[in-house]
This record gives sequence, structure tokens and C-alpha cells, in this order.
Amino acid sequence: MKELAVRLKKGEDLKWSIEALCKENKADTAVVLSGVGCLYKARIRMAKAESFFEADHDFEIVSLTGTVSKGKAHIHISLSDSKGRVVGGHLSEGCLINTTCELVLGVLEEYKSQRVFDEKTGYDEIIFEKEGR
Repeated sequence: MKELAVRLKKGEDLKWSIEALCKENKADTAVVLSGVGCLYKARIRMAKAESFFEADHDFEIVSLTGTVSKGKAHIHISLSDSKGRVVGGHLSEGCLINTTCELVLGVLEEYKSQRVFDEKTGYDEIIFEKEGR
């Protein structure tokens, strides 16, 4: 596994930055290893893809996990506010970095991935294939 580590700066979009980092490094299949930092604007898609949580407040990133396949991110995020309340869901465009985000991705060099529509779930689901098998 190859690692990619960057510090994102104020105003950068977290999701777009992750996707761009993977594209720039020709990372076909990657996982989020760590994401520590804060946002001044949040936009998170809630369960069932029916609504969004959106807020212009300071938030700490308390959890960031997910995959990137062919430049498309599927990442979940949890954020806490100044009172310790936590909200989480699907990372969407519009999550803007406040002072910093220390981001580490793992590139799965031995794997190729693709998203294929699954009739049972109704979503494009990731398929991992180890090269040489």
C-alpha cells in the first residue's frame, strides 16, 4: 500500500480535495486512513439520501472513513460542535476546511475497483478485484 498525506487549508472543499488528490496521483482505489481537522461549513447527506444537514458553524472532524474508486469518493464523516453534539452522515461537496485538515489516504495498488448497480440495494456498489487473480 502506498500512502498519500496532505494538509488541506482554509476554504478547501474536503470531498473535492480527496477526489482530486486521488486523480492527481492516479490512485484507482484508495481508503481514508485518517482525517483530523475542522470545518467552518458542513454539508452532509443523511441516511436514505433524502435530506442534508447543512450549517455554517465551526465543527471538529471526529471521524472520517471511506473509499475512493476511480476518483469518486464514498466517505462518511462525523462532526462535533462547540457543545460536543455530534452529527454524521455521507460527506458531500460543501464541507469547507477551517484552519486545517490533516489527511492520510492509503492507495490499494494491488486492487482495481469499480461501481456496479446492485438491484437489491438500488445503489452503485463497489467491487474490489485483486490484480493477478
